Amino acid sequence: MAAETPRHGDGTVEDMIKTRNLTLGLAGLLLLTSACSNQSNSATTDTTAGAGLSKVLFLGDSIAAGEALPLAAAFQASGVGFQSIASEGGGNVVGPFSDKNWEKLPGQITSAKPAVVIYQLTTYDWGSEQEQQAAYGKLLTTVTGAGAKLVFVTAPPIRPDDFYKPHMAALDRSPNVARAVAANAPGQANVLDASAVWGATYLQVKDGKADRSADGIHTCPQGAARFTHWLLAELARLFPGFTPAAAQAWANTGWSADNHFKGC
Repeated sequence: MAAETPRHGDGTVEDMIKTRNLTLGLAGLLLLTSACSNQSNSATTDTTAGAGLSKVLFLGDSIAAGEALPLAAAFQASGVGFQSIASEGGGNVVGPFSDKNWEKLPGQITSAKPAVVIYQLTTYDWGSEQEQQAAYGKLLTTVTGAGAKLVFVTAPPIRPDDFYKPHMAALDRSPNVARAVAANAPGQANVLDASAVWGATYLQVKDGKADRSADGIHTCPQGAARFTHWLLAELARLFPGFTPAAAQAWANTGWSADNHFKGC
């Protein structure tokens, strides 16, 4: 199936971004995070976090796999363990391929021994509202059973092609379903609304630079960096013992040259 292969354009990293671009963008990142931190969402502060985060496990699809690159650098700079099991062409807990994912997911979560599991809703989270609710509830039970907290993060908006168009109603519904599941587990689950980073619709260029891939799905280094800076600030709010490293410590550590970033 064509959709199992990540959709990327034909651009090159060299054409897309230089180290200088991320450096010059740091001031914008700081301004963005300040603005985003004032926006409300369904998350509540976990006053039991104490010493902060010991390890974060990141789940999602190929969009999350790209975001995991700066996240790994940022968490390392912040002294926090980080592992990504985001999957190209899958990584979802409901919809196509999810049955295969569930065969291994509980063991992956348990063996990782995370303090927090972050699940970025995927472009494959298809199904009825009941199916989504059951899957998100199963994920919550699995995560809390491993002694961790669950944080849902909404996915960036996409520019749907013919493959995705029939499933947009399910994708548009998924954040509210996740909020309903989290609302029934206060102190154990939260939902972070990443529209503070991406806006309500797909936007390829932001501040004169490529933010999202031309394929309409994935992120470019600038977008992944902005998302990372925002997410770390949100986690610091949720878990007061966690102090994220400054963007200067991780934004230009080489991850932006990864070949995952195409179509930028």
